[in-house]
Amino acid sequence: MVSQIQPPTQPEVIYPDSDGQPVANNTIQFGWIVEIKQNIEWLFADNPNVFVAGDLFWYPVEGRNKIVNAPDVMVVLGRPKGDRLCYQQWKEEGIAPQVVFEILSPSNTQSEMDKKLLFYDRYGVEEYYIYDPEKNNLHGWLRGEDGLDVIPQMKDWVSPLLKIRFVPSSESLQLYRPDGERFLTYTEISRNAEQERQRAEQERQRAERAELARRDAIPRLLQMSLSIEQIAQALGLSVEEVRTLAQE
Repeated sequence: MVSQIQPPTQPEVIYPDSDGQPVANNTIQFGWIVEIKQNIEWLFADNPNVFVAGDLFWYPVEGRNKIVNAPDVMVVLGRPKGDRLCYQQWKEEGIAPQVVFEILSPSNTQSEMDKKLLFYDRYGVEEYYIYDPEKNNLHGWLRGEDGLDVIPQMKDWVSPLLKIRFVPSSESLQLYRPDGERFLTYTEISRNAEQERQRAEQERQRAERAELARRDAIPRLLQMSLSIEQIAQALGLSVEEVRTLAQE
């Protein structure tokens, strides 16, 4: 009897979702990461097939867990929203993040950033932007026929894929949505949301007071011998509404 020799079992490849390092080295860097990520998420809030992530491990090659990077912000057009422990490209229909942002901190070295550029060039990023908030320097690359090419002029540059506009000044960088509205900080977004909530509540209360005033007015107008039709016209209600309210 000839026994079959079983091939050795291949060990399972583990794709870590963290390297133990912090998302950002300082509050300025973190603020920029949050602002860019949240505003792009807001921009594509109604599109279920745009995935935006911050500091998420991206593995472009199956079985190669040493080939990995974690962009400060990455945008993937054509992939559904949702939580992920990491972005395993072969499980995402092979779609690479098309747009990547890196926000520099003093600890970033030129060698490190050169390696990131090589990685993003090799694995299919279409647009790559680096901003150094400390030095107020902005750089960008756009994919051409031979890979990522430097964008020579970033002033008023409009992202071909995101349609956002970059407006660097002598003081800082400002980003603008396609509708011309500028990117907002987390604090501004929260403040605007609270103001909108307060306006909605005030409008609800105003509507309730108006409705109560109409209800109270109907019996008095009936006592004045006004017809249902006249009351409806005076209060801006339908005849049926006046009849219903009169019976309550």
